[in-house]
Amino acid sequence: MLPRDLPDFAFVDLETTGTHAGGDRITEIGIVRVARDGDAVRVSEWSSLVNPQVPIPPAIQTLTGITDAMVARAPSFDAVAAHVRAELADCVFAAHNARFDYGFLKNAFARIGAAFTARVLCTVRLSRRLFPEGEGHGLDALIARHGLEVDARHRALGDARAIWSFVQKAYALLPCDTVDAAIKRILRIPSLPAQLAADALDALPDAPGVYLFYGENPLPLYIGKSVDLRERVGAHFTGDWRSETDLRLSQEIRRIEHEETAGELGALLREAVLIKALMPAHNRALRRKEDAGVLAFRDDGAPQFVPARAIAPSELAGMYGPFGSPDAARAALRERAAEPRLCWRRLALERRPQGPCFARQLRRCGGVCVGEESPQAHDERLHEALAPLRIPPWPGRGPALVRERARTGDRVDVHVFNAWCWLGTARDQGDLDGLLEAPPRPAFDLDVTRLLLRRYAARKLELIATR
Repeated sequence: MLPRDLPDFAFVDLETTGTHAGGDRITEIGIVRVARDGDAVRVSEWSSLVNPQVPIPPAIQTLTGITDAMVARAPSFDAVAAHVRAELADCVFAAHNARFDYGFLKNAFARIGAAFTARVLCTVRLSRRLFPEGEGHGLDALIARHGLEVDARHRALGDARAIWSFVQKAYALLPCDTVDAAIKRILRIPSLPAQLAADALDALPDAPGVYLFYGENPLPLYIGKSVDLRERVGAHFTGDWRSETDLRLSQEIRRIEHEETAGELGALLREAVLIKALMPAHNRALRRKEDAGVLAFRDDGAPQFVPARAIAPSELAGMYGPFGSPDAARAALRERAAEPRLCWRRLALERRPQGPCFARQLRRCGGVCVGEESPQAHDERLHEALAPLRIPPWPGRGPALVRERARTGDRVDVHVFNAWCWLGTARDQGDLDGLLEAPPRPAFDLDVTRLLLRRYAARKLELIATR
């Protein structure tokens, strides 16, 4: 019983104040450790209430029976951490919906400045693999279906015993080699949320592209990209719940869709446009930025933020940025003002009408605000400081192409750009002819422009002129 070539197993269950591993706390830990002793097994148990040092919500008290009064004199997690680590040392960490318990423990150890890692076995996955015909694979369903004896449901040690009982029942009902093989396979593959089909990853290629997570609604929950779709999507379900977003995705996801691309550039471009078009709830970084823009210089030499909507893409060359907002532009100016001793008033970072600027009072300004330096000398240093942010001229007289070939197969995507804007991607000659004969009007996109400028500066953008 249990694979002979694996270490001991620790069947673990936690009771907690909620479902957010980053914010909620552990109230009870139960561990059933199972070790081989020749052909037999040795079983030891340990459990403890844990003072979460925060109130337990009434609904949780009703569910678990663990009250604030019960944990008031219990040890805090840092007081039992060493014992927990010893109980779990050199073990496979086995739990039902294991990412929940594992994520809570990792976060609990992290809060006391310690790391915790283990090989993780999810018994939800084990049940699905061994008994695919079963209706439901939650712990209550397993208890009812297999007649498992449970002395204290929703208490940590009682549920840990139930998980161990399920594994014993599996070995009693099926050949040992079958159960061993299932355990070993699960230890190497992601632990998918219970509501996803067991074969949800099978349709994903080992290729670049974008993936979309959907819940009950027609709009996606989350959109991501990767050079290896199968590996990246799987990684979403093998990490720990360090954030509320991770947990919500696992709870809400119902299906996965994907779009394959020839390479990384195509995946980055497609991700940017899809997020802006569909506005998934759990994406933030690439959403539409209505306040995006660039820095230009007024006639008096002071920098001025210009919204993107007021600029034609052909006018970007020679400006500075792009920036997601006026605040981001001001932050960039402040960052670059210190070493060349630039004046905050001339940078329009303050509105003080006369006298020394704030930077001058801190001796970080060369003195243009008090007449000790000429505006020309100041502005020369300003342009030098901003040089890394200067948008270069578009290297061509019109649209240019970037060919991206897939690592395997014959697929080639041709991306068409103009004036640091993406016009579209062609999969065949007909698509390409259409884009070149009637190209769409270039539209400024902060993220696409940043991507192109970054690759161009690093000499990773091989542009092919079309004329």
